[in-house]
Parts: sequence; structure tokens; C-alpha cells
Amino acid sequence: MVKTHNIDTELLDQYIKNSGLRIAYILEQLGISRQAFDKKRKGTYAFRQSEVYVLCDLLRITDASEKAKIFYPKC
Repeated sequence: MVKTHNIDTELLDQYIKNSGLRIAYILEQLGISRQAFDKKRKGTYAFRQSEVYVLCDLLRITDASEKAKIFYPKC
């Protein structure tokens, strides 16, 4: 598949690692499968706005500019 959405995967992965949360817990909170998460993380599909909100809450991303760097880096 062709990458269609820009995601700063490295920065997102860094926040996930630093959070100390298990990926299974994050996926449960998002209500999506590992496969769906990986496709969204790689930019094949877009994260829904509600998923971005949940991720930011879980990963304690409160700064709007940090959120933009991760989920909208080319805007």
C-alpha cells in the first residue's frame, strides 16, 4: 500500500516507549487491532480525530505543537 498520511512515526514511538504503557493497553483504549494500529502508525491509514485525542491523553501529550509534530508533520 502507498503511504497517504503523514505521521512522525519515530516521535510517536518515542512517546509510547517513554510512557511505560504496554501496547496492548493502548490498543484496548483505542479499540483497534494491532494490524490497524500499525497501518495508521505507518501512514497507510489516518488516525481518527478521536484516536488522536485518546493517544495524546494516554501518552500525556498536552502541547499542541507536539501533537502537530506527530500527527500532522507536513501541514
